[in-house]
Order: sequence, then structure tokens, then C-alpha cells
Amino acid sequence: RALPQVARVVSSNPEAYIYLAESIRAWPDQEELAAQINANGWENAGWQNLTGGIVALHAAWLASIAIFGWGEPVRPGWLAAFVLLQLFRLWILGTLGPRWTTRIIVLDEPLVRRGPFRVLRHPNYILVVLEIALAPMVLGLTWVALVFSALNAAVLTIRIRAENAALAPLR
Repeated sequence: RALPQVARVVSSNPEAYIYLAESIRAWPDQEELAAQINANGWENAGWQNLTGGIVALHAAWLASIAIFGWGEPVRPGWLAAFVLLQLFRLWILGTLGPRWTTRIIVLDEPLVRRGPFRVLRHPNYILVVLEIALAPMVLGLTWVALVFSALNAAVLTIRIRAENAALAPLR
């Protein structure tokens, strides 16, 4: 609920963030998604939870920033870098459009090869790595940046390996 209101204040393109919030709310759960895929001609669609800790990790990261950053002065240089990073996010979201998701889904369509995907295989993961490092630095929380960057690297190693394996037939 808060994302669209915040986006209207801080973004020159709040529609992208509204779209993001709507997409997250509208996305079916795993069981429903598998049923939809099977109902549309696929067979044996299923799922496997590979990174169950990724949501907990990001929630703990945000909580750490809120708790330990409370009352800390904002570092304008780090804030500017973080804001610029959001332009990269908009480029990624604009390129993927409705194909953006947090899940690994293999479509019977060619991979996206425009925008940042022309030169980077996983631009959204690069964005998240940079965000996890930069956001705490806005409040001078170097230790939060280091700890959560290390934890995120471990989770992304698993995630990227799984995504590469799933998408290998399309490469």
C-alpha cells in the first residue's frame, strides 16, 4: 500500500512502481500458478522452493536499516548513488514489462535480449546486489552493508545456478 504513495513523491515515473505493486499483489501463489500453466496445455508444471530464505533475508535487511539507522544522519553522496540506481531499476522493469517476476518461470518464448539484457545476463540481480550494499550506506551502516551483501551473495549463488539451469535450453 505504501509503495505507490512513496513513488508519487520520490519518482519521476511513479507508474512503474505502481505497476510493480500491482504485479506483486496480482501474482498467483505457487499452487495456483502451476494449475494455470497445466490448464494451458503444459504437463506436470510444479515448483520447488530453492531459496526459502531470500524473503527473510531481505526483510531482515530492511529491519536492520530501520532499527540501526534510526536517528543517523543521511549521507547525501550515498543517497544520490542509491537514487541513480533506481534509474537502472526502471530500465529493467521497462524492458521486462509483464515478464518481470521474482520466480523462475520458463516460457516457450525467446529470452529478452534488449535493454540491459543485451550486455548483462542478470541485470536485476546486479541491481539488488548494489541496493543491498548502498541503502545501508545512506545511513552510515557499513556493517549492515557488509553482512547482508555476504548473505545475499550466498543466496544468489543458489538462485542464479537454478535460473541458469532452467533457462539453459533457451540460451
